[in-house]
Amino acid sequence: MNEIQTKLEGYRRLIEISRDLASTLDLDMLLNRIIRAAVEISDAVAASILLYDDAAQELYFQVATNLDQQTMRGLAVPLEGSIAGWTVTNRKPVRISNVQDDPRYFSRIEQRTQFTTNSIMAVPLITQDKVVGVLEVLNKCDGEFTAADEDLLLVLGAQAAVAIVNARLFAQSDLISEFVHELRTPLASIGTATYLLQRPEISQEQREQMLQNIHDETQRLTTLATAFLDLARLESGRVKFTFKLFDLEPLLVECRTIMQGKADENRVGITIEVPADFPQISCDRDKMKQVVLNMLSNAIKYNRPRGKVILRVGQGEGEWTLAVEDNGVGIPEEAMPCLFQKFYRVRANEARVVGTGLGLSICKQIVNGHGGRIEVVSSFGKGTVFTLHFPRK
Repeated sequence: MNEIQTKLEGYRRLIEISRDLASTLDLDMLLNRIIRAAVEISDAVAASILLYDDAAQELYFQVATNLDQQTMRGLAVPLEGSIAGWTVTNRKPVRISNVQDDPRYFSRIEQRTQFTTNSIMAVPLITQDKVVGVLEVLNKCDGEFTAADEDLLLVLGAQAAVAIVNARLFAQSDLISEFVHELRTPLASIGTATYLLQRPEISQEQREQMLQNIHDETQRLTTLATAFLDLARLESGRVKFTFKLFDLEPLLVECRTIMQGKADENRVGITIEVPADFPQISCDRDKMKQVVLNMLSNAIKYNRPRGKVILRVGQGEGEWTLAVEDNGVGIPEEAMPCLFQKFYRVRANEARVVGTGLGLSICKQIVNGHGGRIEVVSSFGKGTVFTLHFPRK
């Protein structure tokens, strides 16, 4: 096949790929399809996407074909002193036959990932004059990356940038519509309370109750807005995960201390069980703390007086686990499939326990970002166990 035929075949394949990308609105799935397509059309060993956060002026890995999500996601790359940073800053593609001879090569990524890069080709992801990120392909299988490879990757990059923005907008519009719906109840309560406060016939006791209602609903709105922003950033892929080695037990003790007041108020005991030989873990500590606090809060809120909560750490083949076990009210069987849906709350507990219905959705996004998963086992009226599984690094 001559060069012209090869190029025509590449463009024909790009047309098929563009249809696939245009129909994909799940961001993680979309990014994985883009890097697989990039490997295919450029005959490369691997590919990766780095997303650019314009507000924070940060560039970080989001997905790669050659490494697992936990290793790559959130790795920061400087704008100065990196090939990807040069691509973003100059908004131009680049082809390098030997990266070791290029002063822009950021070697710390190779040290972290243990993946040897020889040649690289990178194109900026630009749409509506805004840089979304960088698409890179690494190590040409045969020979060097060519101008024809660059042309094909530029076309793919242009399609990918539009698809990424559309996926983000779709996720945000869906989330915003649900958020606005959830705002109506607390706003209606505040509106009713302020109207009643203007009535001359209400007593001082009623007036104080109305003021308390306004305070409670305002707090609810604040919590809802914070949770909404957390989830929106997680779903849009803009959250950077910073993986570090640390001991898990001190984090669990820290979370127990934070929640101890609420546990004492509800007369719930909290126990931590960590094996003596349990090694350090590689996670984003702040986000892991957010997950544990949310799980622990739920286990306390949905418990019974003199109930108990156990944080139990374990190890399996290639993974470690954290189980949050309670002997509380449990979850009805019909509610189990809906637990991780945004704004979902178990109907039987809505009046008794205050919440946003976003906590478990946020936990799931964070656990997924670590390459993990969540399992739930519950017996209605007897208790629930949430088990978080993480790959061991």
